[in-house]
Amino acid sequence: MSSASAVSSTRDRLPGLDGVRALAIVLVLAYHLFPGLAPGGFVGVDVFLVVSGYLITALLLAEHERHGRLDLRRFWARRARRLLPALAVMLGVSAALAALIGGDVLVGIGWQLLGAASFSSNWFAIAQGASYLEQSDPELLRHAWSLAVEEQFYLLWPLALLALLLVPRRRWRTAVVLALAVTSALAMALLAGDPAVDPGAASTAYYSTLTHGFGLLAGAALAIARSPLSSTRDLLARIPAPVADAVAALSALGVVGGAALLAIDDAAAYRGGIATVTALTVVLLVALDHPRGRAAAVADAPLPRWIGERSYGLYLWHWPAIVLLGAALPGVERSGASGWMLGAVALAASVALAAASYRWLEQPVRRHGLALLRRPEGRTRRLAVAGALVTACVAGGAAAVVQSPGSSSAAAAIAAGEAALREPSATPAPSVPPQPIVTTAPTPPPSTPSGEEILAIGDSVMLASAPALQERFPGIAIDAAVSRQMREAPRILREHAANGALRPIVVVALGTNGPIDSATLDEVRDILGPERELVLVTTQAPRGWTDGVNAALTAFADRYRAVELSDWRSAIQPRLDLLAGDQIHPGPTGGRVYAEALEAPLTRLATLPRIADYLADPLDRS
Repeated sequence: MSSASAVSSTRDRLPGLDGVRALAIVLVLAYHLFPGLAPGGFVGVDVFLVVSGYLITALLLAEHERHGRLDLRRFWARRARRLLPALAVMLGVSAALAALIGGDVLVGIGWQLLGAASFSSNWFAIAQGASYLEQSDPELLRHAWSLAVEEQFYLLWPLALLALLLVPRRRWRTAVVLALAVTSALAMALLAGDPAVDPGAASTAYYSTLTHGFGLLAGAALAIARSPLSSTRDLLARIPAPVADAVAALSALGVVGGAALLAIDDAAAYRGGIATVTALTVVLLVALDHPRGRAAAVADAPLPRWIGERSYGLYLWHWPAIVLLGAALPGVERSGASGWMLGAVALAASVALAAASYRWLEQPVRRHGLALLRRPEGRTRRLAVAGALVTACVAGGAAAVVQSPGSSSAAAAIAAGEAALREPSATPAPSVPPQPIVTTAPTPPPSTPSGEEILAIGDSVMLASAPALQERFPGIAIDAAVSRQMREAPRILREHAANGALRPIVVVALGTNGPIDSATLDEVRDILGPERELVLVTTQAPRGWTDGVNAALTAFADRYRAVELSDWRSAIQPRLDLLAGDQIHPGPTGGRVYAEALEAPLTRLATLPRIADYLADPLDRS
């Protein structure tokens, strides 16, 4: 995410890089701050990785050409001055604000701070089992994973490059690095598998330097092939300038297309999607370097250059800003219009903080380093400011670690539900055989069905609501587990049918963890047969697929007489404060709202006249 000045005997900077950085950070901001705007905006990080690999390798090659050696100590010192001051301030301020807010935002803050400070966040995340795919209750410093990958590259790559320079021909050096990049991309595809089946494996593939380092290696291979800061650099004079400009425009549009089409929980992202964006970024960098092209001038226009120069600060601050805002305002929904409002506030704060950091911290330290504190003019004031910053950072981190809870409110709610289901009283009652269907005239409306007539199939939301469901419907059979999706419902119901455990009324609540399709709902209905009734539960989650899931459930319930809808989302919307910090899992009071939302459709089903074959009789409420 960092930038650097490039100086050589023939050129002082690489054209268009600030514009490419601006493109990258805009995609990342759109992805994190504005729900649904750029579903694949995470690829902006991969654009950053390519730029970093390209620029750092170009700088090292230019230095080797000028001096015949690499001054590793000087290189690492420049990287430290560039990265550490702004990072340290962000960590201290974010931790202090998190300590003031308290609650879920402090969960795991100890290992997050240690990982960020040691540039090993990605490996800490893997060791802790943290999921990048889980967007609803994220870690405060989750974004530090990419800084860790870059810093590991900065540490190891100069040493590897020294060995690589012993290879006699440039094309062979390029081939070696490209082979490593391809190997890394293939490893990601193999390790990630299907994120819908194993999100943990996908997160490991995303976090790992070994499987997500191909962007850095691709950029490095390009720099080795072209030596863009060298006096012997490869020029593109044979390619017409308009062709290079068109290629640059198409490549940039391709990157934006990847941000629009890919999704973090889609296998396509890991099986070539991210690698394709990486390749497009390489092509974009080549096209921008045409000696007579105009694309670089567009990329380096004042606005994109301003954004690109501050992209490191924007990256540092935007994620804590949106996480802290969500934690401080638990009653504000993080999706839809209110989610966009939160994003706009976080964006404004991020721009202000990044601009201040760039002007008063990053640039002065980058130019003068520690010598800034030894200059006689204003020395006392600078020492006081530096001391205050260091004290605030240390105190903020310490306060956050001391207050860190052992688990999140969502995890506590789920654990309470699991404990309730383990209680002897939670043992499912014997299966109640379905009552024979009659076609006589309607009888007086019965009361809400008893728990012995109900089988509930659900995910972690139902699991968190289990105590309230057992209290409201004694004898209810609950089969709920974390991370379930609707596509698993047919298998689960067939297992219950094989065990003779299906009941006259089946509740299915499986829309939290992914999109659904009507074919799965049709299959569920076929398994239940005409003698059983079905209740579908809408979902509440700040996730992109929620609206589609609820629309599909509503449409399906409207089609059939013996299918009803429990509108959990509408019931809990006015009381989001009753949910855990992730705005998904209910606490004890929220669980009672969940049970009440289920009671209404059960009563409606009980009041409907029975029909001989509801499979052939769509609901007619007229």
